[in-house]
Amino acid sequence: MSQKALPTAPASALRTFGLTAIAMLAFAGNSVLCRLALAQDEIDPASFTSVRMACGVAALWLILAARGRRSLGAGSWKAATALIAYAAAFSFAYTSLTAGTGALLLFGAVQATMVTAGLLRGERLTASQWTGFLLALSGLSALVAPGLSAPPWQGAGLMLAAGIAWGFYSLLGRGMTDPLAATAGNFLRALPIALALSVIASFSAHMTSAGFAYAAMSGAVTSGIGYSIWYAALPGLSPGQGASVQLSVPLITALGGGLLLGEAPTLRLAACSLAILAGIALVIISRTRVKS
Repeated sequence: MSQKALPTAPASALRTFGLTAIAMLAFAGNSVLCRLALAQDEIDPASFTSVRMACGVAALWLILAARGRRSLGAGSWKAATALIAYAAAFSFAYTSLTAGTGALLLFGAVQATMVTAGLLRGERLTASQWTGFLLALSGLSALVAPGLSAPPWQGAGLMLAAGIAWGFYSLLGRGMTDPLAATAGNFLRALPIALALSVIASFSAHMTSAGFAYAAMSGAVTSGIGYSIWYAALPGLSPGQGASVQLSVPLITALGGGLLLGEAPTLRLAACSLAILAGIALVIISRTRVKS
């Protein structure tokens, strides 16, 4: 038995690596696609959110149907509210933020929210974790502090709000027995809220074919398919590995923004990125060591 099992281990590790890499590209792709659509004014942010949610529902339903499950009844309204809060704030923030800056603010706010929630539940941080947490918060504070190269405060505030909402969504999803089905149900519940937002913001509604395509790709490919690939990769990753690989997302996003949008990173962004990502890495590594 052991001799037959050995050859499958490298293949399993390679599969996990490939799925993880694709998932990280998909997560970064959400920021790049949104920024592409809104920087070029191809679509308004409310319409982007609605199309993203609708195409996400369609993609997730097809994935579940292919697996013999057609019900979208999983999930909850609480999680759906957090999901749409994230998606809407994310879209409106990218009317003024570069792709890399937005991803860094989002990722930092998500991690800060989850660590803060742990503290409120009575978790205790080690000295290393406190150092990393404060370093990451300092990087976020320095990034949004007033200055010539500071991001617009409206966009920065919206993206921080998106990160907090996604942090709550992640916390609500802990312990799910079927995360893909729950995600599909949450997207379906979030869709009517997104459509209501589009009606409220209809005075500024506009959409080109390119804008629709960007939003549809964000919903179906980088969200729907991206999440399903990530959930397929997770069983092969330890909790520490699963958290650590996500550190690559802001960097991939910044690279994509540079290649596709010509968004050159500033010295301020580079320095703050180093502080935020190093701080988060320190929290993750220390937490993994404590649990082991």
